[in-house]
Amino acid sequence: MQNMSLTPSQLWLNFWFVEELSRDDQRIWFAIVVVKEIGSEMSMVVPRVESLASSGIKRIPKEYVRPKEELENIGNVFEEEKKEGPQVPTIDLTEIDSEDEVVRGKCREKLKKAAQEWGVMNLVNHGIPQELLNKLRKAGETFFSLPVEEKEKFANEQASGQIQGYGSKLANNASGQLEWEDYFFHLIYPEEKRDLSIWPTTPADYTEVTSEYAKQLRKLATKILEALSIGLGLEGGRLEKEVGGMEELLLQLKINYYPICPQPELALGVEAHTDVSSLTFLLHNMVPGLQLFYEGKWITAKCVPNSIFMHIGDTIEILSNGKYKSILHRGLVNKEKVRISWAVFCEPHKEKIILQPLPELVTETEPARFPPRTFAQHIHHKLFRKDQEGRPN
Repeated sequence: MQNMSLTPSQLWLNFWFVEELSRDDQRIWFAIVVVKEIGSEMSMVVPRVESLASSGIKRIPKEYVRPKEELENIGNVFEEEKKEGPQVPTIDLTEIDSEDEVVRGKCREKLKKAAQEWGVMNLVNHGIPQELLNKLRKAGETFFSLPVEEKEKFANEQASGQIQGYGSKLANNASGQLEWEDYFFHLIYPEEKRDLSIWPTTPADYTEVTSEYAKQLRKLATKILEALSIGLGLEGGRLEKEVGGMEELLLQLKINYYPICPQPELALGVEAHTDVSSLTFLLHNMVPGLQLFYEGKWITAKCVPNSIFMHIGDTIEILSNGKYKSILHRGLVNKEKVRISWAVFCEPHKEKIILQPLPELVTETEPARFPPRTFAQHIHHKLFRKDQEGRPN
């Protein structure tokens, strides 16, 4: 096996990975090598999925067709959403700041249970104004409604390591398998670490709206981390401290744009994975698509109005020694409606923080389930290990 020397963020977004190349794969390998060796002297042309979708094609290119074993359980997302069965918990955060300790404790207990059993939840009455969320959605929708050539002005330069900006996912393996999505990715908090030069200028309020959302979401993250800490029998600020605190915890926004797909039964918007983050907060445009692998089956998350969907990421699963779950999930596409989601990944510093089970949570009967690694090492391990289960270990 041969792998590339890339930054953790490049690995996370692109999954550049080549293993056991056959003769048919030489062209793919050559393209990747050229990008690595020449770097900024060469620009790689990456097809935009939006362009494919709007071209009128009836069949998707073979690079987007999923393996046979996956095709057996990819269904119509609108029919899947209607199915009865286990449902993602909805947590009302109205009482999370209650002055009544008993009332506050009941709210935290519900959040703890959802984190243990599911690792995901719909948060309602979360404190972020609905008007702001509507503006955020409108800003993202306006940017993605621009012609592709306009969006290309904000394109990232993955060959030179500039991963922020407008892009499409590159091949994640030697077969050149791709996902049915375009995206816009950028760091939104802390403010002093942002690069506003690559932020969209259309609509005019994009920076203002996104910046305010980042501030509000950062406060919500603190509340969630405090509740999760207390749920583990720790001091309220412990988990936040372990992931970097106010100074080092990074909030990275990825707006995912999933165009209409002529053969949705053959493709995925995003393949099965767990998030490497500590927490991930997700908004969407009320078009279903998110699926969770729960109790051995793929469950389609129902769209809950006025909610923010939250994932427990690998980072918190590791720190909690597996008491909180980072669940495997994926995204379906459809042939009727464009789906857009706004995912904010709350990530620790790549090198400064060692991820390992907290000592208070390790005992003789419950030994450490995860070895110590930096965040960067965890990403590298996850992408390059031989088994591709998508689970942290």
